[in-house]
Amino acid sequence: MTDFLQVSTATETRQQAVELARSVVRERLSAGAQIVGPATSVFWHLGEFGEGEEWQLLLKTSFERYPALEAHLLEHHPWDNPEVAAVPIAAGAERCLQWISESVTPDQPA
Repeated sequence: MTDFLQVSTATETRQQAVELARSVVRERLSAGAQIVGPATSVFWHLGEFGEGEEWQLLLKTSFERYPALEAHLLEHHPWDNPEVAAVPIAAGAERCLQWISESVTPDQPA
C-alpha cells in the first residue's frame, strides 16, 4: 500500500494555505487538503534561529502524481524555499485509498 503519500507544506497565512490547497486539488494533484493552524514553528533558517506562526497543509496524492504536485507547490508557494515533505501512507482504508487514486487521476469527470 505504498502507492500513496501524505505531503506537507506550510504558509505564513491561512489565506495562502487555502489558495495553495484549492490550486492543487483543482489540478488533481491532491485528492484533498487539510489546513491546520495556526501552528507554532521553531526552526533554523538561513543560519538564524527563529520562531513563528504557520498554517500547515496536509495533502494526499499518489507516488505517480507527486513530482507534478511538488513542482506546482514550488512554483506557486509564496516562499522562495518552502518545506515540501512526503511520507508514504503505509496502510489505509481501501475506500479511502481508492478515493485518492481516482481523485488524482487526470481527466476524471468532475
